Amino acid sequence: MAITIDEILQAAEDHQASDIFLQEGEVPRMKIAEQLMIFGDEPLLLPQMAGLWQACGGDTLNDTDRDSGLVSRTHVRFRVNLHKVLGRMAAVLRRIRTDIPALHTLGAPDWLLQRWAQKQNGMILVTGATGQGKSTTLAALLQWMNENIARHVITIEDPVEYIFANNRCLFTQREVGRDTPTFARGLRSAMRQAPDVIFVGEIRDQETALTALQACETGHLVLASMHSATVSETMERFVNLFPPEQLGMGLHLLAHQLVGVLCQKLVQNVHGKLFMLAEHLENGGAARDWIAKRNLSGITDYMSRGSDPSTRTFLHSTVAAYQNGIISEAEAVASVGNEAEFRRAARGIS
Repeated sequence: MAITIDEILQAAEDHQASDIFLQEGEVPRMKIAEQLMIFGDEPLLLPQMAGLWQACGGDTLNDTDRDSGLVSRTHVRFRVNLHKVLGRMAAVLRRIRTDIPALHTLGAPDWLLQRWAQKQNGMILVTGATGQGKSTTLAALLQWMNENIARHVITIEDPVEYIFANNRCLFTQREVGRDTPTFARGLRSAMRQAPDVIFVGEIRDQETALTALQACETGHLVLASMHSATVSETMERFVNLFPPEQLGMGLHLLAHQLVGVLCQKLVQNVHGKLFMLAEHLENGGAARDWIAKRNLSGITDYMSRGSDPSTRTFLHSTVAAYQNGIISEAEAVASVGNEAEFRRAARGIS
């Protein structure tokens, strides 16, 4: 008997798989502890994939790509991307953790994030590649607010991942595609919903970037994620969202409204578990001027000095993790990407 989608979802939960890969005519696969594993020996048939697509709101005839969500029979939530492969239906499902971890357990600089979270206005950016835990860090920070500060928090997500139970904060969670058509439209609407804090799942276009900065200007704290690997890349990617005629305005707003940037990367520790390396910059003083002038070399040089605890590079984080016995030398070298640079830094040579 062919395996059912429900059985696949249950197995993903049982094995703590992060992702499920399904294609019509192919045996299911899962990613478990960063390793791709085959599940079962029967390829998925057209009726199985069509049923999954329909459950996720997909049109099997007309859709080619669609982002959606799915809840299993055991109430496990998945973020779903429906797509086609050479005309055949396919899907990638990411299991969403519903338990929000405490901020101090993640390895992020919780003391710094908590300081940023107590600001009345400005923008906090959490960045990194796909699968590096940005959503978890932002959820943990929002939950810290929920336990410590009374605020109205509006989230605009695609899809909604963590569900917050109101404590000191009141949460209004909205999903792109179901509750609002776009991030930018949701942001504009949020301004009329008396928020104190606005969480934007991702900034990916100029309209969302500008609206988020304008929300900061009018006295709101905005938290958002971006797909950028380092602080300097975050600055460059953000301002590149603006057309040339609006670049000056974008730089001015970012320089004055940015609270700070946290970039994160997950690596394997010596026990084979994931460990967070962080790079961060708190905006202020000279950094504000460097952002306004698009002087990325000034920001990079300042961060490399390592004299300010609120500012840290990935190189500093990697060397510290290696010297404390948390990650292996091979993992440290792979993380830095430059063996000579790592060895110089490990010897204290700048």
